[in-house]
This record gives sequence, C-alpha cells and structure tokens, in this order.
Amino acid sequence: MSGVDHLHELFGLPAVDFQHASGEAPVQAADAAAWRISVDPYDDDSEMTWEEAFKAFLDTVDPAGVRALIVGQWGEAYEVKSSYAIDLIIAAADRLTSLEAVFIGDMTSEENEISWIEQSDVTALLNAFPGLLELGVRGGTDLVFSPSKHERLRSLTIETGGLPVDVIRGILDSELPALERLDLWLGVSAYGGDADVADLAPLLSGTRFPRLTHLGLRNSEVQNEIAAAVASAPVVAQLRVLDLSNGTMGDEGAAALLDGQPLTHLEKLDLYHHFMTEPMERRIVQALEPHGVRVDVSERETPWGNRGIDGRYTSVSE
Repeated sequence: MSGVDHLHELFGLPAVDFQHASGEAPVQAADAAAWRISVDPYDDDSEMTWEEAFKAFLDTVDPAGVRALIVGQWGEAYEVKSSYAIDLIIAAADRLTSLEAVFIGDMTSEENEISWIEQSDVTALLNAFPGLLELGVRGGTDLVFSPSKHERLRSLTIETGGLPVDVIRGILDSELPALERLDLWLGVSAYGGDADVADLAPLLSGTRFPRLTHLGLRNSEVQNEIAAAVASAPVVAQLRVLDLSNGTMGDEGAAALLDGQPLTHLEKLDLYHHFMTEPMERRIVQALEPHGVRVDVSERETPWGNRGIDGRYTSVSE
C-alpha cells in the first residue's frame, strides 16, 4: 500500500497544527486556518489527552471564528473510536458557531494504518452542525453513515482501504440536496470493502444528488467494472470531474470508457495510479485532451510478481 499524507488544506484553508503544548497563542486568526488537533499517545514527554488539547484549543483560539477543524490522532486510534473526539466537538457546538468543515482521522500510515482507525457514526456531526458544508473521514473500521438529511452539505469524502457496503447505502439513502462533491475510496474486500458495482446503481442513475458535479469512485480492486458501469451511467452527464484513480484500472476499463458515452464535457478525468499500457494511455489522452479535458494517466503501475491482472493492487488497502 502507498501511504496517505496529512491534509495540507481543508475547505480551501491551509492546515495548521494547533501547538497545544506551547502555551502560546497562534499567530493565525481563527478563521484563517484549518486547525488540526492531534496528540501522540506514544510520546513519553507529553501526557496531554485529546480532550485536554481540544479544551486548550477552545480556550486559545476564538472558537466562534473557527471555520475548519481537522481531527488527527485522538489517542491509540486502533482501540479508541472516533466518537471520543466527535462527542467532544459536538459538546462545543454552541461555541463553534462558524464551523463549516470537519475531517475526522487525519493520520498517516506511520501513525495508524488506515484500516486500523476505529471510526463510529459520523452523521452525528451532520445532526449537530446544520451549517456544515464539508465532511471528510479517513478509516472504514466500524464506520457508520446513518441515512441523514442535511440541507447544506456540499462535499463528502470517505477515505478507506475497504468501504463497507452499509456505509454506501447510508449515503445513498440520505437526503443531501446541496451535495456537489462525493469522493469514495472503495478499497478491497480483504479490508472490509464488501460493496459491488450493483450497490452503486442509485448513485450512477443520477437521481440521488442532482447538484453533483465531482464524483470520485476510487481506490477500488474492481476499478475496471466500475469504469464499465460509469461508461453508460446517466450521472456522468452532470459531472465536471470524474475520478477513477488509485485503483486497478487497466486497458479493459479504459476501453469501456472510450466506447461509452461522450466524456468531452468533463473538465478532468483522473486515472492516476493505473495498469494501462502506454498505447492505451495515448488513446485516452488523444481522445479527450483536444476537447479541453485534463486527463491524468500518471503513475502507471506494474503488477506484483508478474501475475498479470491478479497482481494489480490499489493505492491504499491496509
């Protein structure tokens, strides 16, 4: 697996680590940063819990001005569920009156493998913050997305090495009329990715989220099958960005895209991290770039052990 990095930004704001141990007020204004709050449970020199770090944050940065919040390590995240941090954020909802973006689980693989991050029901945040515009989550273990209604959410990102089908169903059963961007890392069956292409049918029909313009169905071990389904999916007509990156896409999936409905209306087609041959790379670029479509076919991978299709792998799994 390739590692995942810390977020560099959220909601268009630069990610800034809150230095809870320094005791000094940050130089950034509360609304000028996406504040990352994390603790290192293995640092013998620091005994501060995430709860204490969060309290220090609320007491140091004007909480009424905070627009974006990033939750990093909240402790030993392979043992403690994200509800620990989520509940603390919700308890401060009356102080975080300008909060518009939250990301839960911003950890690198060195801190915690993505499949080890113990998540929880993240829709509690949607219920507590009706003004939330962007929600992101990393980690699929015990992740719950209950069918929800939220009038303002514009962006939803779920990054996993294996996305449970119940999470997909919860999202697709939700009423999110303002949703413009949906980015799902589907992952592999060995790490909980038990959905198949048929489970995506309500999404691909184009009837669930009428304002959707950016769709990512990424990091999948069945990326060719997804590409074949997308090739005739009604939802594509409303998109500006189609992201099928980080998966096992080969010439089979690319050919399905070329043989399917026109994609010339897209602004970008992202096929980064793939298993296409060089001739197929050229074909898809030459078919779309003259129409102004930015096509990313970088990071051509080689199957493990010269095993052909069976040796293909997603960017992120464990």
